[in-house]
Amino acid sequence: MAVFLLEEDFSDFPIGEFPYDPDHSAMGEYHYIMPKGDCGGWTDPVCNYTYNGSGPSWIITESGGKHYMEMTRIEKDRPHRMFPTLQTGSRLWKNYSVSAVVRRLSTKGYAGIAFAMQNSLNTLVFQLEKDSVSIIYRHKEEVEVLKRADYINDCDREYLLEVSCFEERAVCAVDGKIVLECSYERIKTGGRIGITADCPTRFTDVRVWMEKEAYLAAAEEERKKKEEELMLQSQYPAMKLWKKINLGNFGAARQIRFGHLLGDETWQIIFAQAQKRVCRDAYGFISCLTAVDLDGNILWQIGEPSDQAEHLGKIAADLPFQVYDIDNDGFDEVIVGMNFEIQILDGASGTVKKKMKTPMSEEDDKTLLGLPYQCYAFDRLNPDGIRIANISGKKRPADIIIKDRYCRIYVYDSDLNLLWSYQSRKNTGHFPFAFDIDGDGHDEVLCGYTLLDHDGKELWSYPILDDHTDEIIAGKFMGPEQKGYFACVSGTEGFFIGDYEGNILVRDRIGHAQRISVANYCPDREGLELAVSNFWGHQGIVYLYDCHGNPLWEYENDLNGNVITPVNWKGDGSELILLNADADKGGLLNGHGKRALAFPDDGHPTLCCEAINLTGDERDELVVWDYHWMYIYTQEDNPKDQNYKPVKYPVYNASNYRGEYSYPDPSMAP
Repeated sequence: MAVFLLEEDFSDFPIGEFPYDPDHSAMGEYHYIMPKGDCGGWTDPVCNYTYNGSGPSWIITESGGKHYMEMTRIEKDRPHRMFPTLQTGSRLWKNYSVSAVVRRLSTKGYAGIAFAMQNSLNTLVFQLEKDSVSIIYRHKEEVEVLKRADYINDCDREYLLEVSCFEERAVCAVDGKIVLECSYERIKTGGRIGITADCPTRFTDVRVWMEKEAYLAAAEEERKKKEEELMLQSQYPAMKLWKKINLGNFGAARQIRFGHLLGDETWQIIFAQAQKRVCRDAYGFISCLTAVDLDGNILWQIGEPSDQAEHLGKIAADLPFQVYDIDNDGFDEVIVGMNFEIQILDGASGTVKKKMKTPMSEEDDKTLLGLPYQCYAFDRLNPDGIRIANISGKKRPADIIIKDRYCRIYVYDSDLNLLWSYQSRKNTGHFPFAFDIDGDGHDEVLCGYTLLDHDGKELWSYPILDDHTDEIIAGKFMGPEQKGYFACVSGTEGFFIGDYEGNILVRDRIGHAQRISVANYCPDREGLELAVSNFWGHQGIVYLYDCHGNPLWEYENDLNGNVITPVNWKGDGSELILLNADADKGGLLNGHGKRALAFPDDGHPTLCCEAINLTGDERDELVVWDYHWMYIYTQEDNPKDQNYKPVKYPVYNASNYRGEYSYPDPSMAP
């Protein structure tokens, strides 16, 4: 007896647009932003910045009294490899049949049904093509044709596509007639189903069914999975709300910094609101800085806050400010780019201690990279980011690196004297990485693909010419006695591990590689593990690799804003992977891809999240916030004596585009 798991004719959807992000923006790289509206259990995992202003990928239409889900895109592989898809169901489904009625409004591409989907870039597809049918396997950037046969089809009629899976075998039919059969080990894994096309196509009457025995087996597996997840979560201290802060009218998204402005052990937070100039986020400038303590008391404020916090906080880029004791007087200063000046502010009062004008933009615009409209908008540099480094070779970092977007770098000492500047022929990426590679006491700087010596001279460049590096980490991933390496995520160029001499050792093209972290996620394995996520194209898939760069698993939670930050929550030497603050599908994964910690369903904000040790017992707190409220969670057993003190990325080099690390041994850190 067949049991139907899905019978979808889209009649419950109103005529109009399937929910989507109308901005098609980069905010979802590190913000939790989900489309508004009822998706009816379906998810659209595909987005691209080239979609900006072009409307939704999917619309609900009607013809002859029937509703159809219609795919509207005609873009192909620009600039990322994309397979427009709507997906639904469970990754635990196995041994099922799926069918859909398909009408191709264009034959200039493919259209079909996805099955055995573990994620949107790890799936099988039965599809109609130009005068043929095929079964393909999509994984990351690769497409493998498993079977293909001639089959004449056109744009004027509907076709009933059907796939029946049992163990490793799939039987595919059109209008009730078998056209392809295939045996493939990956089919046995099972997974979700989807509808997919890369040219205008209508879908309706999507059905999934199983025999009763298979249905009962799937239901039992779902029950066991939930039971195991609850058992796992019981082994970790639950979250306890420690602070709840009203952000009034000075709130921001991930444009915040933590520091010790009062010169003691207490923490304070700087919020930056910004306005956009000329083109989207290319020239964001800080309009208001607000310093508050952890009870929400305002210490000082520069500029005018706005009730339009959702507009002034919505920046999909870095802003140029850091919190650091640059003059070594025991108090953190705020180093900020405002109004075409670099200012060093007294942390306790916000008064200006030192300042200078930003450099003049004197280079020929034709030699600058990443310019909107091929023209630099201002006479002076509008800084895109700031990093603290030890270029001068002092006992502690005391130099300031500023950059534009995306090719010029300027290095200043703590008195704002220019040490050197550099204009790159390759894109510098978002946030250069600086540390002393050769042991001479001076930091080298990896900007994008190119390593600079402490005097600004090029040492080498990785053999990549295109796109840019979003995030960089460095260290001894394989152990304290082993060599150190860089690990980078570079958009369409993928994830790679490279040595300190400019050689790429491992590379995986996972779509648009966006975020990266390294930590002791699997204490039972050699070395440390690297977590990587993607965004543009098929967004939101998390990948875990071992210390050598070998893939371990893939995870998709249908959500964006997965920051994949390492979290020392238990204090036992193992780390968790922070996704986002969604109470249902977010939370923290362990090194086996299981959800080990869930956020409470208490109405907390979900836009942003961060992990930082604020209470002093060495374990991390979880900070979640939006434009109006901030919640800080600690462990229910806090405070508790701790021996595990991992080396984290220094808070004085905060960035939305820094790879995160947590090294259990200081000798592994850069």
